[in-house]
Amino acid sequence: MEELRYLILALQREGNRILAAQLRPLGLTPSQAEVLRVLHDHQPLTLSALGHLLVCETTASPSRLVDRLVGQELVERTIDPDDRRYVTLTLTPQGRRLERRVVTAENHMHGVLEDLVAGQSLQETLHLLRTMADEFPAGQALARRRGDPIPAD
Repeated sequence: MEELRYLILALQREGNRILAAQLRPLGLTPSQAEVLRVLHDHQPLTLSALGHLLVCETTASPSRLVDRLVGQELVERTIDPDDRRYVTLTLTPQGRRLERRVVTAENHMHGVLEDLVAGQSLQETLHLLRTMADEFPAGQALARRRGDPIPAD
């Protein structure tokens, strides 16, 4: 089991390094890019709802991360006129344009992964990793993004 743990860690670190290098020219971190992608796929979202879909954040409130993206004019906060406590997040036009470039960076990463697993059973590997990840909050966030039901505690 120790080797499995370190293999997962090694792959995560190398994957993050490759993705970060692709995102650097865009002025984004992998965490910021994830927010743009999730908002693109699920907007409008509340801060809490966004937090429940992110893998990069361990808290349900990614407010600092969103603050940076709002400051870069990539994400817009909209306050409900009837209930000022209710705030939704959406991509700005600039955020939508940058999100398309994030997809290109991710596609590069996906190509690297496809080369690494060529000839292997991807479905069996995904099943194993999902079974393991679904036991943790980050894996449950991915399951929510896929639309899978989350088992109750």
